[in-house]
Amino acid sequence: MAAKLWEYCNLLRDNGLSTAEFVEQLTYLIFLKMADEIAARPVIGTKERTAIVPGGYDWNSLMEKTGSDLGDHYRVILAELAKKEPATTVGTLFTRSQNRIPNDDLLRKLIVDLIDTVGWKGWAIDPMGDAFEVLLAKSAEDTKTGAGQYFTPRPLIKAIMDVMQPRPTDTITDPACGTGGFLIAAYHYILEHHRQELSAQEGRALGSGRIWGQELVPNTARLAVMNMLLHGLGSAAGQSLITAEDALLTQPNRHASLVLAHPPFGKKSAITAVDRNGVAQKEDVHYPRNDFLITTTNKQINFLQHIMSLMEMNGRAAVIVPDNVLFESGICSTLRRRLLNDFDLHTILRLPTGIFYAGGVKANVLFFDKRPRIDGKPNTSKIWVYDLRTGMQFSLKQRPLQQTDLAEFVEAYLPGRSHTDRIETARFRCFPYDELIARDHLNLDIAWAEDSALDETHNTPPPRVIAREIVEELEAALNQFASIAEDLGGEPLPQTDMQQ
Repeated sequence: MAAKLWEYCNLLRDNGLSTAEFVEQLTYLIFLKMADEIAARPVIGTKERTAIVPGGYDWNSLMEKTGSDLGDHYRVILAELAKKEPATTVGTLFTRSQNRIPNDDLLRKLIVDLIDTVGWKGWAIDPMGDAFEVLLAKSAEDTKTGAGQYFTPRPLIKAIMDVMQPRPTDTITDPACGTGGFLIAAYHYILEHHRQELSAQEGRALGSGRIWGQELVPNTARLAVMNMLLHGLGSAAGQSLITAEDALLTQPNRHASLVLAHPPFGKKSAITAVDRNGVAQKEDVHYPRNDFLITTTNKQINFLQHIMSLMEMNGRAAVIVPDNVLFESGICSTLRRRLLNDFDLHTILRLPTGIFYAGGVKANVLFFDKRPRIDGKPNTSKIWVYDLRTGMQFSLKQRPLQQTDLAEFVEAYLPGRSHTDRIETARFRCFPYDELIARDHLNLDIAWAEDSALDETHNTPPPRVIAREIVEELEAALNQFASIAEDLGGEPLPQTDMQQ
């Protein structure tokens, strides 16, 4: 199915649509078809049927149209469904929806030859969801649309699931969920490892309320909703599991035992308000929340504070953050001290460059648990740091991150076992609390080995790899200088050819 979807994607790309725009239109049409299939089946134990989409705006009404009538009616459907309550699945999917398909013949071909030939609801859980994931990955490659900033490499997500081991009793959230990768992976991990022990009621709760997320960008939120529906999460007729809003605006009214997140990177934070005409207005904001230790416009710091508040006591988190969160002085060092004292920051995974669609990104995964402090003692006694960066070269096309690249980390983490059983290796080292707080500005950006010490072959990388590394280092430096310039009150710097 993925190949067929990609074939149609290429057809529409040839007619001016980006991959991201194709996936957006596909989302509208698939939902209309799914709603039609659900409406065709009586509710179990009754003769009643669930009408998700009003008559006259449904799939059958679309199938009846041809030519210019089809395009006109499709626009009417999108406009009508966009009026639905935003908190519902329909409202989240169709907020500010538009027809971007360039001509009515292509629209008819997409409806009749592709969408209508498949039973989307019946196929939902595996083939359809996997096919949609392929399209999302392809969409992320289109860096000009910015889609890649919302896409976390799936091998990394899988490795995080393997060490966090989501449980049926968990409540799971992602406050910056992008296309829903973490939430879907957690759901499937539970089904794979605990299906036999799940009661029917627990299974329904897992798929309709115990897993939820937030996403600021409406277009990305709609992709997350559809991605989750196609993987068996959520209800087409009910409330949306994804809310399209700024998670940082308000203190959480619900807490989670497991938080999984890849918040957006970048220094500045802003509230985005979109009027009825679709015009976005941004205002820099400090988020003066009572539960925040630090008041700042730094969105990475704000998200980390928000995640701390999201966690229930004895909850756990895995969060991807850029390097500056670990080494910058000032407010960053203040937050690191709180993280060490009030939480158990037990593991840091240092990620290599070349695995994210944003160039030059140096990032880490922080693994920490929320614990009550006893007798004022810090909750973190030691941090285990795994270095997947030194001596490793990756690129999105020539050398993408694979599951095997993370296998050693998963094994060294000892998921489900005591951290006292861990063993130090060339890439995995333990640092006690007293040594950490003695570091200048409590710097947790820890490296200890040269490339040659971790490179088993001791071969010099090929020139193209060295060149790519130089470019990524320069991109990272440019990003840092741009952030400093903004903090000093300057205008945002224009992107160079290297950054585009």
